[in-house]
Order: sequence, then C-alpha cells, then structure tokens
Amino acid sequence: MKAVLCKAYGPPESLVVEELPDPVAGPGEAVVRVAAVGLNFFDNLIIQNKYQVKPDLPFSPGSEFAGRVESLGEGVSGLKVGDRVLGNISHGAARTHVVVKAAALAPIPDGLSDEQAAGMIITYGTTIHALKDRAQLKPGETLAVLGAAGGVGLAAIELGKAMGARVIACASSDEKLAFCRQHGADETLNYATQDLKEGLRALTGGKGPDVIYDPVGDKLAEPALRAIAWEGRFLVIGFAGGEIPKIPLNLTLLKGCDIRGVFWGAFAQKEPERNRDNLVQVARWTAEGKLSLHVHGTFPLEKIAEALGELTSRRAQGKVILRP
Repeated sequence: MKAVLCKAYGPPESLVVEELPDPVAGPGEAVVRVAAVGLNFFDNLIIQNKYQVKPDLPFSPGSEFAGRVESLGEGVSGLKVGDRVLGNISHGAARTHVVVKAAALAPIPDGLSDEQAAGMIITYGTTIHALKDRAQLKPGETLAVLGAAGGVGLAAIELGKAMGARVIACASSDEKLAFCRQHGADETLNYATQDLKEGLRALTGGKGPDVIYDPVGDKLAEPALRAIAWEGRFLVIGFAGGEIPKIPLNLTLLKGCDIRGVFWGAFAQKEPERNRDNLVQVARWTAEGKLSLHVHGTFPLEKIAEALGELTSRRAQGKVILRP
C-alpha cells in the first residue's frame, strides 16, 4: 500500500509518500480501502509535535476517512466485504489502506459521496456537540461564528440554522463572507476591515450574540467576548489563529457569561452513545438538504503539503480532502 509518512517532525513539506506492506485484519478488525481522507487544522500540529496526540514516529496524519471494506478478521459481524464505511482514528488515515476495529466503522448514509462522508465526522461532530450539548443553543438565539468560511465554521453556520438560530458569520474577506451567505448566514462581518466587538454589537442592536463559536482564538477571542450578550456562552473550539489567548476573567463577571470548552474527541470516547446520536442527526439533516458537507478541494496523497497549506493559509472554504 501507499502511505503518507511523518518520519521527522516538521512542516507539511517534510512529509513523504512511501510504499508499505498491505495491512492484515486481526480478530475483530477490518481492512478498509480508503477512498477519501478528511484533513483538519490539527493535522498540521500533530506533524510538528505541537498537538496533544503524540504518536511514535513514523506515522501517517489524517484521522477521518471513508472507503470500502476490503477484508475482515475473525469474529466480525454486521459488516461484509464491499460495504461503504466511514471512520475516525487519532491518526494514520492518510494511506490507501487502514486496519481498524470493525466496531469503530459506520455505514455511509445513502446519497453521501466519499468526500462528504470523510469530511463529516470531526467538523460536524465537533460542531453539533458544541452547539447542542455545550451551548444548548435555542431557536431564535443569535449565534456568531468566527472563522466562518473554514470547515468547522461552515458546519457552525449550517447547524446553527438547522437549530433555528440567527447566524452572524465573521471572516477575513468579502469573498469568504459571500460564501457564508450562500450557506445560510443571516448577517456577515469582515473583521479584517471592521472592529469585531463594535460590529457584533451593531448587528445585534447592542445586545450581543447569545453564543459565540470560536475556532480561531488569538486576537479575536477577547473582542468577541467583550461583545457577548448577558448570560451568553462563549465556545472555545480551537486556536487556528496561532496564539492561545489570555482572557481577563472580569469579563465573565461583568457579562454573567460562560466560557465553555469543546473537546469533541474526549466526548466521543466518554459518551459514545450521545456522539452516535449526534452523528445520526447530522446525517438526517444532510439527507433533508439542511447541511451541505461542502468540499473545498481534493488532492492526491502526493500533494498533501499543498492540501495542508490550504488550511494553514486559511484559504479553505469548507473541507479539504485527500483522495488516495
């Protein structure tokens, strides 16, 4: 099989593609021929040893994937060779074949392409957990989304609308904001040319957003929090902007607001039934046409540095996919 390998920590350009022996399914396992791999911002961190998951070298990046079952180990039931499946692992999906626990695989819903299925689990799984479980977003509330044109940002727009919220999409260019409007955003704010705090206040009649979804951090977090509504919920998704912000805690006192962490990976491990229910809801809304699972672009394994560059440069609008 062919695999992307991180043999020494470094930038995406240091990754190599090599031939490895084909994997063999052990008891309770399945070998999946990978059709598509969803890339995420943390893939850039894990190959630089800057992420909480620290696999032994060499390893393949990529965690979410879609493909077809190629072989099954002993004791596997409920799957057969040829089934279309999706799955999520901590790392190791950027290759033509993966071997995983069969119980960790789920069927791909009818009507979803391989690319959509590979890009669904983390971005939409994270976001429905954030909005439903952590924020308890209610119909009629206002949701502000930072980094709104990226993978998780787009998921937040679409899921927010599906849950009945008024959505303000915040991004760094008019092109990105036009894309956000195409996917359901009610209002937009360009934080490269407008003051984020004052812009959010103006768009909410001075009240502020009830929920702020922040995958960016850095210099955007504090002004966004200063604009939040009384008893608002600020969701910490990640730090794609680079720096982890240091928030003055007096803001939570003055606003009577909450800062709520969103760690989907731990949630999925600790509460698999609730996570499965969330993903079933995502699939249902997708089938109803409420979610697009939009794919920004697809790249072969050999172009993984270029693909990851779409994420680090913030050019990605939607999901970036590898096609082994």
